[in-house]
Amino acid sequence: MQKTLVFTLVAVMLCACGGNKKQQEMNNISNKEKAVALLKSIETGASEPIAYVNAENYKQHNLGVEDGLDGFGRALAGLVNYPEAAKVNTVRAFEDGDYVVCQTDYNFFGPKAGFDIFRFEDGLIVEHWDNLMPYDGKPNPSGHTPFDGTTEMKDFDKTDANKAIVRNFVQDVLMGQHPENLPNYYDGNNYIQHNVSIADGLDGLGAALAAMAEQGIKLEYFTIHKILGCGNFILAVSEGAFAGQPTSYYDLFRIENGKIAEHWDVMETIAPESEWKHQNGKYNFPK
Repeated sequence: MQKTLVFTLVAVMLCACGGNKKQQEMNNISNKEKAVALLKSIETGASEPIAYVNAENYKQHNLGVEDGLDGFGRALAGLVNYPEAAKVNTVRAFEDGDYVVCQTDYNFFGPKAGFDIFRFEDGLIVEHWDNLMPYDGKPNPSGHTPFDGTTEMKDFDKTDANKAIVRNFVQDVLMGQHPENLPNYYDGNNYIQHNVSIADGLDGLGAALAAMAEQGIKLEYFTIHKILGCGNFILAVSEGAFAGQPTSYYDLFRIENGKIAEHWDVMETIAPESEWKHQNGKYNFPK
């Protein structure tokens, strides 16, 4: 069954059928719904969501996938010979202008935690970024996974203020510009952590950072590439290094009453340029 579904999906992609849906039908579906449906089609093999992609203008930023819609199709073709059926469960999704952010529990080529960002023009997906990491299914020291926790989105009138909080936190604390400000971003020790290796609270964060320092492991953030958000959920896309390896950081924060209340993240080692399948770059968000 899985092979049939994948062959169907790939065939439709390679036929570039993005223009088959009527515009009126497209306008009745939100960009968020389109992005979630496209991701789910990896599991189901449904061909209809491919119509949400601009077949003539689709730029890929996953460095291991060739550019364009046909590159996406060729990547999925590898699922045909993979022993496990693909599974896709998008846990959180939100829109920010022309962008849609999805946080997803994946199983394709092995279990993964992932964030995907899609950019839309005229109701069609024209650009895609993502961050993926293997996940073994084990909870962190506080019993959390990269996916559990609240999904309720609210405080939509505070989106800009919450974006500013996250940007300042990344700059002050993660980039080390003003580390002494760390306590100001939290409500005491009340902080839920979903990083696979770190426990809840500032105590858990401090213990993890101390353990890394003892092992000579540096967690470094150099550049913020994008801040996207909707109400109380804010995603920061940053570039840095972990243990000396170039690393892409996607950090999702839940803000409550002006403080960081919860955190999810995906870290991905950036492949050397010699292994890139295109030259679009890992980031390169439009200005």
